[in-house]
Amino acid sequence: MSVKPLRQESLPAPTPATVTVFASPASWVESDAVDQCHQVATLDGMVHVAGMPDLHPGKGAPIGAAMTSTVLYPHLIGSDIGCGIAVFPIALKRVVPERLAARFPDLDRPLDPDRDADDPAWSVLDGNVPAGHLDGLGTVGRGNHFVELARVGEILDPGHAARLQLATGDTVLVVHSGSRGLGERILREHTELRGAGPADDPAGYLARHDDAVRWGSLNRRLLAARTAIALGTEPTAPIVDQCHNLVEIRNGHYLHRKGAAPGDSRDVLVAGTRGTPSYLVAAHAGAQANHSVAHGAGRKMSRADALRRGRAKHTVDELRRTPVGSLVVCGDRQLLFEEAPTAYKRIEQVIADLVGHGLATPVATTVPLVTYKTPDVGAAARNDRRPERRQAEHRRRGQR
Repeated sequence: MSVKPLRQESLPAPTPATVTVFASPASWVESDAVDQCHQVATLDGMVHVAGMPDLHPGKGAPIGAAMTSTVLYPHLIGSDIGCGIAVFPIALKRVVPERLAARFPDLDRPLDPDRDADDPAWSVLDGNVPAGHLDGLGTVGRGNHFVELARVGEILDPGHAARLQLATGDTVLVVHSGSRGLGERILREHTELRGAGPADDPAGYLARHDDAVRWGSLNRRLLAARTAIALGTEPTAPIVDQCHNLVEIRNGHYLHRKGAAPGDSRDVLVAGTRGTPSYLVAAHAGAQANHSVAHGAGRKMSRADALRRGRAKHTVDELRRTPVGSLVVCGDRQLLFEEAPTAYKRIEQVIADLVGHGLATPVATTVPLVTYKTPDVGAAARNDRRPERRQAEHRRRGQR
């Protein structure tokens, strides 16, 4: 009797998520970054991956992407949970960049609740510090983080700009910073147990994640307050404050953003470089873009390439004054080269792509005057000789 071989039934392979990159043929997007989007699309539960026009490769996940899934993946948000950009109006009587650059405080020096109990910057703290995390409080950090004094340049949507009370020539502080170690600790504790796998306790992760998002927002307010006071004026509330490293639950799915700002009827500052304008936009991105927009110009060179090429083309002094005439406060020479304007894509093309795909409408530009990265050692030493005098002057102004 012959026995028929068993026929093996093959189950259909899971359908990978869809991938859409919102960049025009004129944009420069690395193939490695697009490949990372497609790799993410193969993760269990992934539904849709949207790449922004500032898309570039990251460690384990693309930067400049919004990713929707039925599963929560902490590594898709990364270590700097809560990183974002805020814009604060600042009233200054005289705007002389050279003088103001010398007055920036040392934003590498954290605020200590005991040592700095009388610091007037604490006035922006409402309640307790999220998660009780005091390490690095009031500091800007490294990498692409910055605190920038800028002037409002071109008004592109007069009605919207008027609602934000912005006019050409106004000065603002732009603050880009995150959770300063808190987010890194949250991700590390996850990866030690699960690697790049999904969160085994999504609710527990989200609770800690939300603390980091609140911490990052508080830190941006403290940075702006410290800077405003050092420049001789009063702290103000932000007119824009959008986080671009976070996850949210939307329509029953987890929407992960890594270097992508919420774009559902939000005002977003899309950062240029320290030598180009930034663009304040009214975002109106839909589901195909995962309700997200770009967060900046996006790197086109790795840090190693920017360092090597920059040293061959520029001197340190050349990089401390930018093509738009602004000044850069940065005592870290390597960081000056790594963060040179030439290391980034053209912000004008990024904005053109957002507009061309119907994701945002430009409202106004901001043009750098002074960009703070790290303290200039000489200036920081001079400023720190008289902290008590500056604080006393601020208290007297507040009593008038």
